[in-house]
Amino acid sequence: MKIGDKVSISPQVTDRSDWINGTIKEIEKNPFAGIVITAESEDGEVFFEKEDLFRFLSKETCTH
Repeated sequence: MKIGDKVSISPQVTDRSDWINGTIKEIEKNPFAGIVITAESEDGEVFFEKEDLFRFLSKETCTH
């Protein structure tokens, strides 16, 4: 994963009923938590959590 990648964000992070789409804004190597991803959702909310709660958004699922 790298900054600018399109990802899906887990409901465990967003507290929503389903995965939502977003864009990676920052990647941090945290010595205690491991890799922490910061992503902005399509509606402008910013979420951050460990990298395993994000997944790549495949080109087939893009609606652009």
